[in-house]
Amino acid sequence: MSSIQEQMRARARELLSKNEVQMVIGWEKGTFWYLSPPVFITDPEDCDRLVWDEFCTNNLAKYLLDYKHTEDKIALFVKGCDARGINRLLQDNQIQRERVYLLGINCPGIKDGRQAAALGEGRRAEVPLAEKCRYCTHPEPVIYDELLQDDGSAVVREGVPADGGRFAAVEKLEALTPDERYAFWTSQYDRCLRCYACRNVCPACNCRECIFDRSQSGWCGKQMSRSENQFFAITRALHVAGRCIECGECERVCPEGIPIMSLNKKIIKDLNELFGEYEAGLDLETRPPLGQYNLQDPDEFSK
Repeated sequence: MSSIQEQMRARARELLSKNEVQMVIGWEKGTFWYLSPPVFITDPEDCDRLVWDEFCTNNLAKYLLDYKHTEDKIALFVKGCDARGINRLLQDNQIQRERVYLLGINCPGIKDGRQAAALGEGRRAEVPLAEKCRYCTHPEPVIYDELLQDDGSAVVREGVPADGGRFAAVEKLEALTPDERYAFWTSQYDRCLRCYACRNVCPACNCRECIFDRSQSGWCGKQMSRSENQFFAITRALHVAGRCIECGECERVCPEGIPIMSLNKKIIKDLNELFGEYEAGLDLETRPPLGQYNLQDPDEFSK
């Protein structure tokens, strides 16, 4: 990955020095060896802070929303999931394409930071892929202005687990009885803190004002109760239905370890069965299945 890192620093320095962009968003080395959080660079002399390693986990697309009302042009590095997040924001008219410069990176898969912390640096080689990367369908960026190449070599990824594939967790839940499923989800969302970390990190959660920040509306109270937590969970899941890019950031940042992606993928699986195969954020032309009207759409619900 060092060759990519050198290219990142060189291109960032060049773009900033020529004033072609006013900010570069990438990753830097954090407090611990298993942390590589986002970094926001405006000075060419700071470009050596940029890193590319197996812990560059964060999807950087979301951070563009913090600068949507400025005139600055921003460069950012995009993995496969970051690039799909960019398409999500573009389709939602949240950012303007001419105001971002995208430096693509083919991603070999990011390692699980929590597992790394538990194992210790001495066992770095044993750290598994992050859950969000285990079934990644597009490790390569689907949109970019230039693609950084690692000496022309192919990206080497760990094998996809042979445990049923992308919807394995969903199928296990579907096999449960209704009472068992209810018991499972109540046990999960009884732990929810309603910290909204899942919402805050999601590129598809880009409303100007979130319903859950408007307690006066009466839609959702502030109390930590089962019903309020479940209402939050299902409302957010349906809000991103057909728009979820499967970056897994919501589940990664959840402090309670709630399997949020199992809920999101259940909806994705159902949408695929109802409206045909669709993956959000792959291009700007194909509209989400719930964002268009078609006379041929199934209407079994009315029978």
